Amino acid sequence: MAGVDDVLDLVIGAKSATLLAEQLDVRTVGDLLRHYPRRYADQGQLTPIASLTPGEDVTVVAEIRSCVSRPMQQKKGTIQQAVIFDGTRTLNLTFFNQHRLPKVLVPGRQALFAGRVTVYGKKRTLQLTHPRYQLLDDDADKLAEFSRALIPVYPATKDLPSWTIQLCVRQVFDVLDDPEDPLPAELRARHRLLDLGAALRAVHRSDDRAQIATAQRRLKWDEAMAVQLTLARRRQEAARRPAPACPRRDGGLAAAFDAALPFTLTPGQHEVGELLAVELAGEHPMNRLLQGEVGSGKTVVALRAMLQVVDAGRQAVLLAPTEVLAAQHARSLRALLDDHGRAGELGSAEQATRIALLTGSLPARARKQALLDAASGAAGIVVGTHALIQDRVSFADLGLVVVDEQHRFGVEQRDALRARAVDGTSPHVLVMTATPIPRTVAMTVYGDLEVSALRELPIGRSPISTTVVPVGERPGWLERVWRRTAEEVAAGRQAYVVCPRIGGADAAGEDEAGEDGEDGERPPLAVLELVPQLAEGPLAELRLGVLHGRLPGNDKDAAMRSFTAGEIDVLVATTVVEVGVDVPNATVMVIMDAQRFGVSQLHQLRGRVGRGTHPGLCLLVTDSPEGTAGRERLDAVAATTDGFELAQRDLELRREGDVLGAMQSGRRSGLKLLSLLRDADLIGQARHAAQQLVDTDPDLTAHPGLARLAADLLDDQRAQFLQKV
Repeated sequence: MAGVDDVLDLVIGAKSATLLAEQLDVRTVGDLLRHYPRRYADQGQLTPIASLTPGEDVTVVAEIRSCVSRPMQQKKGTIQQAVIFDGTRTLNLTFFNQHRLPKVLVPGRQALFAGRVTVYGKKRTLQLTHPRYQLLDDDADKLAEFSRALIPVYPATKDLPSWTIQLCVRQVFDVLDDPEDPLPAELRARHRLLDLGAALRAVHRSDDRAQIATAQRRLKWDEAMAVQLTLARRRQEAARRPAPACPRRDGGLAAAFDAALPFTLTPGQHEVGELLAVELAGEHPMNRLLQGEVGSGKTVVALRAMLQVVDAGRQAVLLAPTEVLAAQHARSLRALLDDHGRAGELGSAEQATRIALLTGSLPARARKQALLDAASGAAGIVVGTHALIQDRVSFADLGLVVVDEQHRFGVEQRDALRARAVDGTSPHVLVMTATPIPRTVAMTVYGDLEVSALRELPIGRSPISTTVVPVGERPGWLERVWRRTAEEVAAGRQAYVVCPRIGGADAAGEDEAGEDGEDGERPPLAVLELVPQLAEGPLAELRLGVLHGRLPGNDKDAAMRSFTAGEIDVLVATTVVEVGVDVPNATVMVIMDAQRFGVSQLHQLRGRVGRGTHPGLCLLVTDSPEGTAGRERLDAVAATTDGFELAQRDLELRREGDVLGAMQSGRRSGLKLLSLLRDADLIGQARHAAQQLVDTDPDLTAHPGLARLAADLLDDQRAQFLQKV
């Protein structure tokens, strides 16, 4: 008999085991049993061919309509062409030098066909070339397997069609011992969950869709528990670590700042600020995620927290993803603090602090001074980019790490600063994002962080209107975009124009947008190509500036200073202006090839305008036709300015693997059935159950099955990612 830890070649043979390992990373019996069917084909209802897309590896269940053989015209040999039918649509099959095939693929027979969908001819007709096939009535054993009412269709490859995987699964079940169930019996009973063995057999071999759904619910629990146990153990570990206590100080710098504020805090800013103040005073690390709308005032909330830390005699670090944003933050903090942020300078306040800026492109002298200010404690607040993470950067007494736009940093980068506190303590951590996160994503990806949200905008923020400009359907509208931009400049205001790429001689592969274009024919627009077109054409009378990631640091800072000072009318840039850039006089945001950007990027870019007293205008220029995924994203952004609503819509539009897979951790997701969108209640229940288990058994010593479950479903790198996020 076999167990789930056994290697596959002992059960199914070396050839199949090698293919599974090499092509699907399936190496053990347990790996194969958790390689679940992605859908189920009904024997009485053939698989719809209409759902096929070019480039996809598919398995089709269909009836053979015809199969003929003829000589090839251009070279020796024969070509066989077959037509299969699914009840509504036909699909062409092409084979080469299979002259006996018409005697095998007899009209009226049913079969499974597996291959990669391709297109041919001017009409781009879909076809399968040299597909593998499996007749459903030619072999007794196979007939027994494929005569079931429901045929499981597995994620497959060219050399491993779905039916081969199905037969391997059958061989495993023929010799499988019932696996040990990792979920405690009490938990299974409370949530009415199947035993693991019954769930695995049902998901692979049941003919009852209701029973399959019940089995999938149980297996989703395994995945949810693996994640939530990891996060619960991380929360408990964090709660045990000491932190540098930073209590409030009466009459300190924070109080002076509040007294001098020229505006009133929103109720949300005040509420979150009080919460942070209490947590910063504690003896265990604060680990909090602050999410909020673009322009909701997160920076002010973070600054008040940093000042409380400075009042306690410690330092705070603000980590930004780009040099442009780091420099902008340093300027904004100095402006907000005024004479309270210029310690050591003439005219500074009595209890002022110093703000140091540290980026990779600083001149040697300025960099040396910033390093000295951080190490000596002269700078109470240090603002910087990835340069802050380098080993040679040290701090006198680090009490708080603020990470802005956390999704722009790698896991290791975000974690590095946590090790910089003194006396074995861990600094408090405040993670900020202007990309609101749906609740299920927060529970699953950021589950070791407490979450706060700022939903309201400060009084005085101007409205922003958003329009999709479909130049593919209405080319003349682009001219109107530039006229509208010139009108705003003539009224004394400024504009951004954002492109997906930088361009220039070494621009190959340099697409800075977050999504791929759909036309696949022309390259995306680039800054260095668009600027001369605008300067010689529709914006010839305006002062144009350029900003992109390849510019030297001093040039980036100079461009932003000039734009902020009103010396540039139109700033043509890449997404370096996506977050944090604050120019109240800018009222127009033109986004070229907007379909190449993700929903959150578009929302962030839109938030750069409407920050002053005049309304903002965002124009999403695209040549994507209606009905495409890119156009759907643009329509979603144009329909609302509510970032929380857009976050949910974004999750609906894109693959969830982007949330939990390579975009976040560099590895594929270990979650195969669990849906962040559809399984919110289940995730919440698993979170509660995991916390209860860890509260009573922190190391899971009494629950070795659960410990193995987490280790099996979340590989080492994936678990490390979840623990560090």
